[in-house]
Amino acid sequence: MAIRVMLVDDQVLLRTGFRMVLAAQPDMEVVAEAGDGAEAIEILRATAVDVVLMDVRMPRLDGVEATRRICAQPDPPKVLILTTFDLDEYAFSGLKAGASGFMLKDVPPAELLSAIRSVHSGDAVVAPSTTRRLLDRFSPMLPSSEKEPRNKHVQKLTEREREVMLLVAQGLSNGEIAARLVLSEATVKTHVGRILTKLSLRDRVQVVVLAYETGLVRAGGGAG
Repeated sequence: MAIRVMLVDDQVLLRTGFRMVLAAQPDMEVVAEAGDGAEAIEILRATAVDVVLMDVRMPRLDGVEATRRICAQPDPPKVLILTTFDLDEYAFSGLKAGASGFMLKDVPPAELLSAIRSVHSGDAVVAPSTTRRLLDRFSPMLPSSEKEPRNKHVQKLTEREREVMLLVAQGLSNGEIAARLVLSEATVKTHVGRILTKLSLRDRVQVVVLAYETGLVRAGGGAG
């Protein structure tokens, strides 16, 4: 089955360009388009979508708030934030809102297509190390209002799971974590899966965000 994609951007020309790129792919189909976040949410009520390409700066309802509302729904589509500038506050806010990653608007077509496929398969597009740079820069400006209750969720983790979570938050891959803890890569993958399940997180990027929000990792990369 083709990946069902929705394009959300107030620039018609940009949506047209993305649609042409995606339409040439045998495994993708653009099933909906919207000019702002409010229209996107309305369309999603009646349209099945797998991946949303979401602009951030739009009239009526911006992409960050739209992402937050979409990701709060049961079984939501994956959201890829489209941003003009690398490591800006919109990308940070989008990740906090539940997006699986962000892409620059001038990304080469091959990278965009790869990102859509990765997000659809359950992977996060933004590397944890990139997310850490975002958080180091912007987390002091955007304090979490959910620190205490989310801290209680983290306490559900076993000592080993907490150890793995800290290493994920520091940007290490499964292979690097396995080497650090002298475990097999399969075991690390199992631990990461349990962490995501226990904390109700969608991917590794959200693990990094939560580690900062709860103080497990501080700006600069040190453990809390």
